[in-house]
Amino acid sequence: MTTDIDADDLLPAEGLREAVLEGEITQLHRGDAYAEVSDTFEVRGERFEVIDVTGRRLGEPTDADARAEGSPDLEAYRDRIERTHGIEWNEDHTAVRHRFERRE
Repeated sequence: MTTDIDADDLLPAEGLREAVLEGEITQLHRGDAYAEVSDTFEVRGERFEVIDVTGRRLGEPTDADARAEGSPDLEAYRDRIERTHGIEWNEDHTAVRHRFERRE
């Protein structure tokens, strides 16, 4: 069943929502699941659908994952996460990857 979710819950910062609109971010790792597959959300009138929600260890993301989250590579992504969340990167910690696509 499709549920319309609040974009602010999944994408808590205006900069994230803007990057999603620009196509710079197509997925986001969060500490918990904020959506289910087939859920939809809107950012400034543009509709997106969640296509994957997967629990992962922080040691699993690749450079491609980092680029999908708006970073040039995995090292820059790790640095951004440490700076933003005030934590030290631990590859055994888990997060939930939310992948989404724009819908017409």
